[in-house]
Order: sequence, then structure tokens, then C-alpha cells
Amino acid sequence: MIRPATSDDVPAILRLIRELAEYERALHEATATEEQVRAHLFGADPKVFAHVAEHEGEVVGFALWFLTFSTWLGSHGIYLEDLYVDPSVRGRGHGRALLTELARIADDRGYGRVEWSVLDWNTPAIGFYESLGARPQDEWTVYRLTGDALAKAARA
Repeated sequence: MIRPATSDDVPAILRLIRELAEYERALHEATATEEQVRAHLFGADPKVFAHVAEHEGEVVGFALWFLTFSTWLGSHGIYLEDLYVDPSVRGRGHGRALLTELARIADDRGYGRVEWSVLDWNTPAIGFYESLGARPQDEWTVYRLTGDALAKAARA
């Protein structure tokens, strides 16, 4: 079952975030706390949203997303920040159901796209995404300012 996350799901979402970070070889970068996740997902004016997948009453997967805007399309889109399903229940359709729900939201609301990033070595995820009809945007390179570089740019 796929449903919008609730505040009660935050511990499970954070556990899954850490599992994803470990899988992506970056657990040391996953510093989010329950308080931060709860505040951003369920505070007075949330800018980020989540859906969860349940199996036998337990949260086993999540999709965390936010709105983007395309000046070329003149419409919002969904950026999927994280999609993760516990390895013990993979292959049962939870990941597909989470992405289907985001596609349904985008389509119902007239959004122009759903997009995300995937690590180039994550061939299982790439194969899964391509099986849904998603295509890589090879002509684009992602850039990021963070940490000291972000602070320096802010003071430039």
C-alpha cells in the first residue's frame, strides 16, 4: 500500500534514509535528525513531501520529493530526492508503486515532469527506471555548492 507519510512515519523514514546512504557509500553524509525531517515534512509550511510503502503494516519504502518549476514548460514538476525500498521486500512492486503515485500526482496536477538523479554505478536502479520508460539526461551535469564552498560563495 502506498500512502502519504505522516509524522508517525518519521523514525521509519529516517531509518530508510540511513540505509539508502549506506547503500550509496555515503552514510557519513547522512546527518539529518528526526526533528529536522519532521519539521520539514510536517511543519507549518512544508516544502518537501513524502509517500511511504507499507508491507504487512510496516513502512518498507519511501519517496521523498519536492516541487520544481520548468521555465521551458511553464509548469511545475516533481523532483524525486530519494526513493528507497528495503532490500527484504524488493521485487514486490513497492518501488514501482511509489513512482506510479508520483506520476499520478504530476499528471493530475498538470505538472510537466518527474525527474531524479541516480548514481552512474547503480545499475539495478538504472535498469528499473528505464523499465518504466525513464530516460537519462546525458547532456546535463549536476553541480553542487555545499559546506565551505557554499559559505564562501554566499560571502562573495
